[in-house]
Amino acid sequence: MGKNYRYSICALLFFAATINYLDRQVFGILKPFLEARFGWSESEYSYFVIAFQGFYAFGLLSFGGVIDRIGTKAGYAVCMLIWSIASAAHAFVSGFFGFAFVRALLGFGESGNFPAAVKAVSEWFPKGERAIAVGIMTSGTSIGAILAPASVPWLAATFGWQAAFVVTAMTGIAWLVAWQILYRSPGEADGVSAPSADVEEVQPKVSWLGLLKVRRTWIFVIGKFMTDPIWYFMLFWLPSYFADRFKLDLSHIGLPLMIVYISTSVGSIGGGWVSSALIGRGWTVQRARQSAMLLMALMVLPLILTSRSENVWVSVVLLSLAAAAHQGWSANLFTTVADNFPKAQSASVTGIGGMAGSVGGMLFPLGIGIVLDHYKALGHVDIGYNLLFAGCSCAYLACWVIMQLLGAAKPRQLRAQAA
Repeated sequence: MGKNYRYSICALLFFAATINYLDRQVFGILKPFLEARFGWSESEYSYFVIAFQGFYAFGLLSFGGVIDRIGTKAGYAVCMLIWSIASAAHAFVSGFFGFAFVRALLGFGESGNFPAAVKAVSEWFPKGERAIAVGIMTSGTSIGAILAPASVPWLAATFGWQAAFVVTAMTGIAWLVAWQILYRSPGEADGVSAPSADVEEVQPKVSWLGLLKVRRTWIFVIGKFMTDPIWYFMLFWLPSYFADRFKLDLSHIGLPLMIVYISTSVGSIGGGWVSSALIGRGWTVQRARQSAMLLMALMVLPLILTSRSENVWVSVVLLSLAAAAHQGWSANLFTTVADNFPKAQSASVTGIGGMAGSVGGMLFPLGIGIVLDHYKALGHVDIGYNLLFAGCSCAYLACWVIMQLLGAAKPRQLRAQAA
């Protein structure tokens, strides 16, 4: 019963991640339509992304510690309620500042998703199963990203663009009801307890300042800061990339996006499986995680070849490979938190890293907007996208090297520093 219940929890986390990405993708899918309707430039659109990322970062300052204090069940419920309300509110605003406000509120609410999910995994899964569990959970982001292009254009065309926001928001309310009924903390579920192999001694509370003195925290921070912006670029700009580069309209843009995001499910589960399989063969946890992440970083490098492609399906293949690799990278990166920190600190560390990723996600869009507006004015928007993809292709390998340079300290030394 214990293992079955653990994977029931994993299923709930999977669906929460699905809804998280479904809700945030609606705006990006409708970007070409909304830009034409409201007359936004690329730079103005980038400000909406910055509003989302800024409050996502601000939310992580709060939610990580809050979830560690009030628990996974209550913390997850609060963030889901906030972001579902914010998602629906997009249908009832107009104008630049109205959209900026609801994007900011959505970012604030969605920031609690991964700290809560990683904490749930650290509570319920032994180390040998955590990467697979996180991989399954993060694959929900891929499914959400797939469902958006599959459903949002139809909803917008059939019922109006406002309906796309309202209908997708209602999925969060349905999940919230299921979460409240089904989720139990370890020891509360009848006949089910936390994995005995990973029972830890009671750890003292550590402040964020204390966690920032730990080198392993900075490894996670660098990993998120350098690679999260690439993923946000793929989420928020791919629809307009296909529209600008290959002249695809709203009725034809769905299939290429779906193929790219379907690949991320394979990458998410596959990346977790690789490190878990290596651990099963006797590799140390750290060596297995880092080797899997190196493989994912190498898989992103071919993205630079998009600059030579004039065929939409070649670009789809290259983008699919990179997107799958990102999710495999992310599954292992998130799992390093559960590997290296006590359960009582996992949500806080995840929050710190997520905040760093959001800061990167705020800075990168500024450059994206400037580059694309510049080359659009010159009539060569494809050059702008080529430059951006060239930078993205190298980011993961550079990040992996930096993480190795920071990784000299041993986990037991790190805990002593944290205490």
